[in-house]
Amino acid sequence: PSLQPKPVKIEVGTGNLPVLGNKNAKVTIIEFADFQCPFCERWFKDAEVGIKKDYLNTGKAKFAFRNYAFLGQESTWAAEASECANEQGKFWEYHDYLYNHQGPENSGAFAKDKLEGFAEQLGLNTDKFNSCLETDKYAKKVADDLSEGQKAGVSGTPATFINGQLVVGAQPFTAFKTIIDQALAGK
Repeated sequence: PSLQPKPVKIEVGTGNLPVLGNKNAKVTIIEFADFQCPFCERWFKDAEVGIKKDYLNTGKAKFAFRNYAFLGQESTWAAEASECANEQGKFWEYHDYLYNHQGPENSGAFAKDKLEGFAEQLGLNTDKFNSCLETDKYAKKVADDLSEGQKAGVSGTPATFINGQLVVGAQPFTAFKTIIDQALAGK
Protein backbone atom coordinates (compact mmCIF):
# COMPACT_ATOMS: atom_id res chain seq x y z
CA PRO A 1 0.00 0.00 0.00
CA SER A 2 1.10 3.54 -0.58
CA LEU A 3 1.92 5.40 2.61
CA GLN A 4 2.17 9.11 3.10
CA PRO A 5 5.61 10.45 4.04
CA LYS A 6 5.03 11.22 7.71
CA PRO A 7 2.31 10.24 10.15
CA VAL A 8 -0.28 12.81 11.11
CA LYS A 9 -1.85 13.26 14.50
CA ILE A 10 -5.49 12.20 14.48
CA GLU A 11 -7.39 12.11 17.72
CA VAL A 12 -9.43 8.98 18.35
CA GLY A 13 -11.35 10.59 21.16
CA THR A 14 -12.68 13.32 18.93
CA GLY A 15 -16.41 13.05 18.76
CA ASN A 16 -18.48 10.59 20.68
CA LEU A 17 -18.36 7.32 18.76
CA PRO A 18 -17.25 4.31 20.80
CA VAL A 19 -13.85 2.71 20.41
CA LEU A 20 -13.43 -1.06 19.97
CA GLY A 21 -10.58 -2.99 21.53
CA ASN A 22 -8.17 -2.13 24.34
CA LYS A 23 -8.41 1.61 25.11
CA ASN A 24 -4.76 1.55 26.29
CA ALA A 25 -3.37 -0.36 23.30
CA LYS A 26 -0.12 0.78 21.73
CA VAL A 27 -1.69 0.75 18.25
CA THR A 28 -4.55 3.05 17.27
CA ILE A 29 -6.49 2.38 14.08
CA ILE A 30 -8.90 5.02 12.83
CA GLU A 31 -11.02 4.47 9.75
CA PHE A 32 -12.69 7.36 7.92
CA ALA A 33 -15.52 5.87 5.87
CA ASP A 34 -18.81 6.51 4.10
CA PHE A 35 -21.64 4.02 4.69
CA GLN A 36 -22.58 4.15 0.98
CA CYS A 37 -19.05 3.46 -0.26
CA PRO A 38 -18.73 -0.01 -1.86
CA PHE A 39 -14.98 -0.05 -1.08
CA CYS A 40 -15.79 0.63 2.59
CA GLU A 41 -18.18 -2.32 2.51
CA ARG A 42 -15.35 -4.47 1.10
CA TRP A 43 -13.03 -3.18 3.87
CA PHE A 44 -15.70 -4.03 6.46
CA LYS A 45 -16.09 -7.57 5.11
CA ASP A 46 -12.35 -8.29 4.72
CA ALA A 47 -9.79 -6.15 6.54
CA GLU A 48 -12.01 -5.25 9.50
CA VAL A 49 -12.81 -8.92 10.17
CA GLY A 50 -9.11 -9.81 10.39
CA ILE A 51 -8.25 -6.69 12.40
CA LYS A 52 -10.99 -7.50 14.94
CA LYS A 53 -9.88 -11.12 15.28
CA ASP A 54 -6.12 -10.58 15.47
CA TYR A 55 -5.77 -7.17 17.10
CA LEU A 56 -8.94 -5.88 18.75
CA ASN A 57 -10.13 -9.09 20.40
CA THR A 58 -6.57 -9.78 21.64
CA GLY A 59 -6.15 -6.29 23.16
CA LYS A 60 -3.25 -5.32 20.87
CA ALA A 61 -5.04 -2.41 19.21
CA LYS A 62 -7.97 -0.05 19.45
CA PHE A 63 -10.22 0.93 16.57
CA ALA A 64 -12.27 4.06 16.02
CA PHE A 65 -14.66 4.88 13.21
CA ARG A 66 -15.05 8.42 11.89
CA ASN A 67 -17.77 9.44 9.47
CA TYR A 68 -16.53 10.73 6.12
CA ALA A 69 -19.91 11.26 4.47
CA PHE A 70 -19.13 12.63 1.01
CA LEU A 71 -21.10 10.57 -1.51
CA GLY A 72 -24.37 12.47 -1.24
CA GLN A 73 -27.38 13.11 0.95
CA GLU A 74 -27.92 9.48 1.90
CA SER A 75 -24.34 9.26 3.16
CA THR A 76 -24.99 12.22 5.44
CA TRP A 77 -28.26 10.74 6.69
CA ALA A 78 -26.63 7.33 7.33
CA ALA A 79 -23.78 9.01 9.24
CA GLU A 80 -26.26 11.02 11.32
CA ALA A 81 -28.30 7.85 11.93
CA SER A 82 -25.19 6.04 13.22
CA GLU A 83 -24.67 8.88 15.69
CA CYS A 84 -28.34 8.60 16.76
CA ALA A 85 -27.87 4.84 17.27
CA ASN A 86 -24.80 5.61 19.36
CA GLU A 87 -26.99 7.62 21.76
CA GLN A 88 -28.64 4.31 22.61
CA GLY A 89 -25.37 2.38 22.85
CA LYS A 90 -25.88 0.62 19.52
CA PHE A 91 -23.35 2.31 17.23
CA TRP A 92 -21.46 -0.82 16.20
CA GLU A 93 -24.64 -2.85 15.64
CA TYR A 94 -26.00 -0.05 13.44
CA HIS A 95 -22.64 0.35 11.65
CA ASP A 96 -22.64 -3.37 10.80
CA TYR A 97 -26.30 -3.30 9.74
CA LEU A 98 -25.65 -0.43 7.31
CA TYR A 99 -22.74 -2.23 5.63
CA ASN A 100 -24.72 -5.46 5.45
CA HIS A 101 -27.68 -3.67 3.78
CA GLN A 102 -25.88 -1.28 1.45
CA GLY A 103 -27.53 -0.43 -1.87
CA PRO A 104 -26.36 1.54 -4.91
CA GLU A 105 -25.32 5.10 -4.01
CA ASN A 106 -28.21 7.51 -3.44
CA SER A 107 -30.77 4.93 -4.62
CA GLY A 108 -33.05 5.28 -1.61
CA ALA A 109 -31.40 2.43 0.33
CA PHE A 110 -30.44 4.91 3.08
CA ALA A 111 -33.43 7.25 2.86
CA LYS A 112 -34.54 8.47 6.30
CA ASP A 113 -37.53 6.12 6.48
CA LYS A 114 -35.27 3.14 5.71
CA LEU A 115 -32.73 4.25 8.35
CA GLU A 116 -35.57 4.52 10.86
CA GLY A 117 -36.70 1.02 9.90
CA PHE A 118 -33.17 -0.30 10.54
CA ALA A 119 -33.29 1.21 14.04
CA GLU A 120 -36.56 -0.61 14.65
CA GLN A 121 -35.04 -3.90 13.40
CA LEU A 122 -32.20 -3.46 15.91
CA GLY A 123 -34.62 -2.86 18.79
CA LEU A 124 -33.75 0.79 19.35
CA ASN A 125 -36.19 3.22 20.95
CA THR A 126 -37.68 4.42 17.66
CA ASP A 127 -39.33 7.59 19.02
CA LYS A 128 -35.99 8.78 20.34
CA PHE A 129 -34.08 7.63 17.24
CA ASN A 130 -36.55 9.13 14.73
CA SER A 131 -36.61 12.45 16.58
CA CYS A 132 -32.79 12.50 16.58
CA LEU A 133 -32.62 11.80 12.83
CA GLU A 134 -35.51 14.07 11.79
CA THR A 135 -34.06 17.09 13.63
CA ASP A 136 -30.59 16.60 12.07
CA LYS A 137 -29.20 16.62 15.61
CA TYR A 138 -25.77 15.38 14.45
CA ALA A 139 -25.48 17.30 11.15
CA LYS A 140 -22.72 19.54 12.52
CA LYS A 141 -20.84 16.59 14.06
CA VAL A 142 -20.93 14.71 10.74
CA ALA A 143 -19.76 17.82 8.85
CA ASP A 144 -16.97 18.34 11.41
CA ASP A 145 -15.76 14.74 10.96
CA LEU A 146 -15.60 15.26 7.19
CA SER A 147 -13.68 18.51 7.62
CA GLU A 148 -11.26 16.93 10.09
CA GLY A 149 -10.65 14.04 7.71
CA GLN A 150 -9.91 16.48 4.88
CA LYS A 151 -7.42 18.36 7.08
CA ALA A 152 -5.68 15.04 7.80
CA GLY A 153 -5.31 14.27 4.10
CA VAL A 154 -8.33 12.04 3.50
CA SER A 155 -9.60 12.42 -0.07
CA GLY A 156 -11.61 9.23 -0.47
CA THR A 157 -12.81 6.23 1.48
CA PRO A 158 -11.89 4.07 3.16
CA ALA A 159 -8.94 5.95 4.62
CA THR A 160 -7.35 4.20 7.57
CA PHE A 161 -4.80 5.66 9.94
CA ILE A 162 -2.57 3.26 11.87
CA ASN A 163 -0.79 5.26 14.57
CA GLY A 164 -1.19 8.25 12.26
CA GLN A 165 0.10 6.53 9.13
CA LEU A 166 -2.48 6.81 6.33
CA VAL A 167 -3.36 3.70 4.32
CA VAL A 168 -5.57 4.55 1.35
CA GLY A 169 -8.30 2.30 0.00
CA ALA A 170 -9.74 -1.14 0.62
CA GLN A 171 -6.40 -2.90 0.92
CA PRO A 172 -6.48 -6.59 1.83
CA PHE A 173 -6.12 -7.54 5.50
CA THR A 174 -2.51 -8.69 4.88
CA ALA A 175 -1.48 -5.11 4.01
CA PHE A 176 -2.90 -3.84 7.32
CA LYS A 177 -1.37 -6.75 9.23
CA THR A 178 2.11 -5.81 8.02
CA ILE A 179 1.71 -2.16 9.10
CA ILE A 180 0.07 -3.03 12.44
CA ASP A 181 2.79 -5.58 13.24
CA GLN A 182 5.46 -2.94 12.50
CA ALA A 183 3.66 -0.49 14.80
CA LEU A 184 3.48 -3.13 17.54
CA ALA A 185 7.22 -3.76 17.12
CA GLY A 186 7.82 -0.01 17.53
CA LYS A 187 9.06 0.54 13.97
